[in-house]
Amino acid sequence: MREPRSYSTQSIILKHADLGEADRIITLLTPYRGKLHVIAKGARRPISKKAGHIDLLSHCQLHIATGRNMDIVTQAEGIEAFLHLRSELWHMTCGFYLSELVDRFLEEQTVHQDIYTLLLDSLRSLDSDAQRIHQQRTAGTLDSSQEHGRTQLLLRYFEMNLLSSIGYEPMFRSCAHCDTELEPVENGFTPALGGALCPNCSHLWAHPLSVNALKALRILQRTEWERVPTFRLEPRLHIEMELAMHGLLRYHLERDLKSWSFLEMLR
Repeated sequence: MREPRSYSTQSIILKHADLGEADRIITLLTPYRGKLHVIAKGARRPISKKAGHIDLLSHCQLHIATGRNMDIVTQAEGIEAFLHLRSELWHMTCGFYLSELVDRFLEEQTVHQDIYTLLLDSLRSLDSDAQRIHQQRTAGTLDSSQEHGRTQLLLRYFEMNLLSSIGYEPMFRSCAHCDTELEPVENGFTPALGGALCPNCSHLWAHPLSVNALKALRILQRTEWERVPTFRLEPRLHIEMELAMHGLLRYHLERDLKSWSFLEMLR
């Protein structure tokens, strides 16, 4: 059967790069075609009708013509622009981090509808939280000590579910080495073994993992985001959870991510 000459798809814009004098190569995440690289011809021209609909992190409907080497965007219509997210530097950087994670982990044209939904829902949550922060700041009711707490939890939730979706689910209920059930005591963590380790395997610990950090990670792993309690965690617990999750990501990617240093600076 001959391939169709064009197709339409919802997309989230993960990344773009300039091509020639006026074109762009865009990296998309789609629900039924996976990650794609396409060309948006003339997208950098001031008069382009596509440009405003294919900004980074935009949720849009694209009509795409199949090409010999790379498919070409012929029409673009915006669905969600996440304007509140774009007005807050921290939230926008979080969005860029999530898109970088997806781009790094997913192979081209490998369908992951669950990850598409995860990213879209997470961008909506970031947008909603950015709106809340702006309203509280305007009203003078913002608690600066908790300003980033909810989004930090969202990042850990996203990392956890992304790894699980691609077959790298972290182990937080039984020891990643001896498989015994973890007790509510200080345990350890080793990225190379894929999760938490019991005290009997302490010779394999990369670093300790406190009881409260383990509890919070377990909740994020087994709870839908809308039902995750509004924790008021101490900064050290956020850092402890981030250390564990970033260790896993670094182990599987064999590199750091560009967004990490910028997020750390903003925090």
